[in-house]
Parts: sequence; structure tokens; C-alpha cells
Amino acid sequence: MSATNSNRWDSFREPLGYLITFACYGARLHGDDSGSVDPAHNLPGTPFVEPTPARVASEHRRMDQPPYLLDSAHRRIVLRTIREVCGYKGCRLFAAHIRVAHVHGVVEAAAAPEAIMNAWKAYASRRLNETGVDSPDRKRWARHGSTRYLWTDDDLAAAVHYVLYEQGEPLDTYSSLASPDSPSEPRPSGSV
Repeated sequence: MSATNSNRWDSFREPLGYLITFACYGARLHGDDSGSVDPAHNLPGTPFVEPTPARVASEHRRMDQPPYLLDSAHRRIVLRTIREVCGYKGCRLFAAHIRVAHVHGVVEAAAAPEAIMNAWKAYASRRLNETGVDSPDRKRWARHGSTRYLWTDDDLAAAVHYVLYEQGEPLDTYSSLASPDSPSEPRPSGSV
């Protein structure tokens, strides 16, 4: 079978999982130094949007609320909620890492990754509203996020490693994988 025919059949495969990433509202603006993607910079291996102070200033002016950041208590709520949503929806959560300004998760699901990401955002917002710390109209999440399809075992392992070990100092994490380096229970900020 030629490579062309082989690739045609690959389009019928189901991915092993998804790497889902989304930012907190206003925490990462297109053109800032931390790097971001937009429709012209969203393919794997392509460079991030170049730092552009004028673009950052323009995006900042369009914001109608201050940036949202997750403190330790709010990160724990988001992590617990993501785990609950996955259980309810019948998804397998491989790993999650809730950061101050963004969220990463690696999940196996029958649903489209955008639907899973939207459910995580909606239910996390609901739970955060229940705390009464923010007003119900508080914007917490960026409009979309990143949904990468993971096609191979290597892709899946690399995504889990990225989420758990390539984000800087671990904050609130979860891993379903049994190993000493990846706890089966959520790990709160500052724990080892």
C-alpha cells in the first residue's frame, strides 16, 4: 500500500486523547512575551506570535475586566471540577495541571475536545461562582484555547510529561498514571 493510501485510512482513526489548554481571561494576550497562537500561528511546529507591544496594548484596551488569575484555593476547585466533569462524561483524565494563568489537561473522550474544554470551563465557572468570591458575571477564561489531537502512545506520553513536568514549579496537578513521579491524587501547591 502506498503512503498516500495509508494516510487516507489514518483519517478514520480515533485519537488516543487530546491535550487541552486554555488561559485565564486577559492573562495571555496575543503579542506578549510569553508567546501565544492565533489563526496564522496554530500548527504544531510553527512559531508563536511574535512579541508586539502595539498588539498587546490594543488587546488590553478591548478588555472590559481586569485579568483573571487563579489562587491556590481556586486552582483546587478547578482541578476537582475537571475531575468531576470527566467522571460524569465518561472521559479518562490522564493528567491535569492548573496554573495561575492557564489550565492544561490530557484526556481520552468520545466527545470533541472543544466540547470537553467548554464543559470544563462552564462547570469550573459554576463552582467558582458558588464560592461567592467573584461576581457571577466575572470573565474567567479566554475565548477558546488549544485542542491538540494525540494519535500515538508517544504523543500521549509526551503530552502527559509536558503537562506535569514542563510547566515550571508544580502547582495543582493530577495524574491517573501509577508511578512515584505522577501522583494518583491531586497534588496541591507546594507539595512534592
